[in-house]
Amino acid sequence: MDLLPVRRAILSVTDKSGLAGFAAFLAARGVELVSTGGTQRMLEAEGLPVTAVSTVTGFPEILGGRVKTLHPKIHAGILANKDEPSHMETLAEKGIRPFDLVCVNLYDFAGAVERRLSLEQAVEEIDIGGPCMLRAAAKNFHSVLVLPSPLWYGPAMEELTAHDMAVGLEFRQVMASRAFEATSRYDALIASYLRP
Repeated sequence: MDLLPVRRAILSVTDKSGLAGFAAFLAARGVELVSTGGTQRMLEAEGLPVTAVSTVTGFPEILGGRVKTLHPKIHAGILANKDEPSHMETLAEKGIRPFDLVCVNLYDFAGAVERRLSLEQAVEEIDIGGPCMLRAAAKNFHSVLVLPSPLWYGPAMEELTAHDMAVGLEFRQVMASRAFEATSRYDALIASYLRP
C-alpha cells in the first residue's frame, strides 16, 4: 500500500518532549490514541482523549510495569499486513483492531549508566516492550508508520498534512530504518555495559 491512512496510534515514550503537540495534532484529526503509564497520564493532563493499553488488552500492567504491551492485542495490531486478507480476517475473528502509527522511544538506559546506578537498578532501565513494538512496526512498515524519536514528529505532521492524514510508503520505510538504528544502538549500549 502506498498511502496509509492513520486512524489509530499507540504512544509510549520516555522522552516526552514535543509529544503533547504531536498527540494534540493527531487527536484533533480524529486519530484514536492508545497509551501506557506515564505517557497516558501526561496526555490526560493535556486534556486529550486516550485509551489505556490495559483497556485494549483486558489485562493490567504487571511485574512493576515490566509487562504492559507484550500482548497479542497490541502486537497483532502492529504486525498485521493490511494488504493480506487472511491477516485482516484473523484480526476480525479475534476482535483485534490494527494500529497505523507506533510512537515509541525507549527507557533511558544511557542515563542509568551515567548516574552509576547499581547493576540491579540499571537492569530495570532495560526496555523490553518498547524495542519489541519498534521492531514490529519497523518490520511491518508497509502497514504501519513507526516514529522512534521526537525528532520525527515535525516531518510526520508535514507528511500527514500533505496527504490528508495518510503517509507514503517511502516515508514509512525511512522511519523503519531509523527505528532499527535506534534499537541497534540501544542493544549495543546494553551489551557493552553488561560485558565483564
